Amino acid sequence: MRLDAALHRLAVTFRGSVVDPDEVQCDCHWGSAEELALLKTADVELDPDLLNRTWRETDWRDRASVLRRILPQFARALVSGSVEPVGTLGKAGSLFAEGTWQEWPAQQSEAVGEFLHAWWAHTLADACPAFPAHEVLEVCTGASGTVTPWLAVWEQQDDPTANQHLATALDFWEYDLLQDTLPLHTDYWEEEDKEKARVELTTWVVRHAPARLRVQGAPEHLLHAVRLLGLTGPDRWDDTHWPIRPSAA
Repeated sequence: MRLDAALHRLAVTFRGSVVDPDEVQCDCHWGSAEELALLKTADVELDPDLLNRTWRETDWRDRASVLRRILPQFARALVSGSVEPVGTLGKAGSLFAEGTWQEWPAQQSEAVGEFLHAWWAHTLADACPAFPAHEVLEVCTGASGTVTPWLAVWEQQDDPTANQHLATALDFWEYDLLQDTLPLHTDYWEEEDKEKARVELTTWVVRHAPARLRVQGAPEHLLHAVRLLGLTGPDRWDDTHWPIRPSAA
């Protein structure tokens, strides 16, 4: 299986990785000196609580070394669903992005990229993935800085499972998209990049979602939401189906 191979590749590629020896962390809110020492020791499995505290922490001096140290175990946790996010899972994308993995040596960056692509494809093909597709998309988009390749894969995987994931995603996205807001966690992006991604996502939804939603027997309000995304200004606001959420009717 592609995902199994990608996880194995991460394990091999990042074997022996450790956090920068000069890295420090506050023991009053993050953890103990003994736990920090574990991150500076190669190939020692971290307990789930330590793993979660480590990836969620935002004030590491060397995010790249932290990411390389935990990556094999962290990737397995993402796939299994044992990661415990605070707020949105999309914040995991920040760890990848701020770890600058795309600037690493080719062998390392290619291993990370293959994992993200394999995880995304596996999620779309799984009727009951550990995390819903729209949350995995947030991670992949945040990690890579673009929504383009992930939407391209979704476009190719035009089948009942992938289409159901699309219907579920749109149920979460419709309100934000209709407010011209990007419904993905990209708080660290420049506003120009957020807007570019929002336009790209909206255009993709308007083009590809209607037929796929109808095949799935999606509720009428969702079909109207997609239709409204193709309109702008008063044409959208004055439409009889605005607002379209049942709770707002």
